[in-house]
Amino acid sequence: MTTFQSNIISIYGEKGKIWLNALPQLVTAISSRLDLRDLKEVSNLTYNYVLSGFQGDNPIILKLGLDNVGLKREAFALKCFSGCGAVKVLGKDDGMLLLDRAVPGTSLKDYFPNKEKESIEIACGVMKKLHQANIPKDHPFPHIKDWLAALGKDLNIPDKYLQKARKLRDELLQSSVPDVLLHGDLHHDNILQNGDDWLVIDPKGAIGSPMNEIWAFVMDIERDIPFIAQYFNYRTQDLFDWYFLHVILAACWNLEDNIDANLFLRLAENAYKYVS
Repeated sequence: MTTFQSNIISIYGEKGKIWLNALPQLVTAISSRLDLRDLKEVSNLTYNYVLSGFQGDNPIILKLGLDNVGLKREAFALKCFSGCGAVKVLGKDDGMLLLDRAVPGTSLKDYFPNKEKESIEIACGVMKKLHQANIPKDHPFPHIKDWLAALGKDLNIPDKYLQKARKLRDELLQSSVPDVLLHGDLHHDNILQNGDDWLVIDPKGAIGSPMNEIWAFVMDIERDIPFIAQYFNYRTQDLFDWYFLHVILAACWNLEDNIDANLFLRLAENAYKYVS
């Protein structure tokens, strides 16, 4: 069983199994309806079924998933980020997105391990451009404080980490830094090369301090966080604190979805000594 299949079944149970079995017929029907061709499964599937291909001569991505609300929010976020470095939405339906495909589509992850410093500069530039997007007056995006409510649950996380995360949450949410529209999951696989530029994919969409964005593309906190702090003129300590808060939040989400949280708990263990 692949990681993708395991994730779907862990989250959706029997409904997930039925959907996985029906995927070939679903893809065939959508391909016929939208005139798609040469569809190929991408290599790093996690929670959605994603294929690359063509609609006519236009390179596209077809994304299918069971989280219809999440896919609708993603489509809206991409439209909000239009002109600020995001891929274009070509069409949407229940459980489906059709997107322009970045070409060549090389992930920023490919800059590791030989171009790590350059990758951080690129990620910061992408983040800066994204945060120029306006927050729409009417929107479906949660505030970061809504995400952080998960820290109040009783989960199998070391108590000292949970207590520290709750304390940091209450302090950091008092920040006077203006809120922006956040991508919400800006890791290296969600930053793709498009010609001489870079575009983002897969936004979750949330509202909050821009400092919430950095944790997902930090690979080495001792090296990367001071660089990011200098790039944006943020307080280094604030970034360490937000980083720790988000790895604990990620662990909470994994545990809620019956997915192994050990990766995030290891990151938390490493970051703990840097938090205030």
